[in-house]
Amino acid sequence: MDHEIRNRPSFAAVEIDLSQGESVMAEAGSMVSHSDGISIRTDRGGGGLMKNLKRSILGGESFFRNTFTADAPGSVTFAPPLPGDVVQYDLDGTVYLQSGSYLAASPEIDVDAKFGGGRTFFGGEGLFLLKCSGLGELFMSSYGAVERKALRDGEGFTVDTGHIVAFEESVNWNVRKVGGLKSTLFSGEGLVCDMEGPGTVWLQTRSQDAFLSWLVPHLPTRETSDGGISFEMGGGDFGGGGRGGNI
Repeated sequence: MDHEIRNRPSFAAVEIDLSQGESVMAEAGSMVSHSDGISIRTDRGGGGLMKNLKRSILGGESFFRNTFTADAPGSVTFAPPLPGDVVQYDLDGTVYLQSGSYLAASPEIDVDAKFGGGRTFFGGEGLFLLKCSGLGELFMSSYGAVERKALRDGEGFTVDTGHIVAFEESVNWNVRKVGGLKSTLFSGEGLVCDMEGPGTVWLQTRSQDAFLSWLVPHLPTRETSDGGISFEMGGGDFGGGGRGGNI
């Protein structure tokens, strides 16, 4: 894609200018607006059925994706579901993303779920990361602001797992506990990731898990007839359709 980004390097939403015939692929529900002359196609986003199921179920992304094509020169604006930044990355190779950090990309970029073994416990996402490969533009989102850390060859860097957005394939990494069992359970840190360059790591200043840990104890609750707990928000229960979120 050859387009102009009318914003700063990291931003809360991204407006992409498309020339006639150009396309951009994005997560379902991420579009804010588009100009006249933009057509939308919804499909599995390339790959076979099993690959898309793996990306959806294991990688935490939507099964369907929207492709926006400019039948005439125009623009499309995207924004992530959480308040934070969007960063444009000119991909030439492979980068790994946490689930939920993928927003949009050139159609030429392949997005797949990658098994990472027992090391991949980023933000409680389990054993899979999103693997984005190819040549094109990739748009990554975060919760909070994005910080970019470029690591020299052999340079080490330690990050709380809940604050990692993405990292380049050349970065070596290993997840470990913070100190001993007491520190892991009571320090509020849990797991950290030791990273070693060369390569670039993107961090988010906020953590979804930390926010939920603060939020849940403050939610009003009531006991349900089956002995569970329902969270209440305003005049209704927490959860769509007034049914509440039961535990």
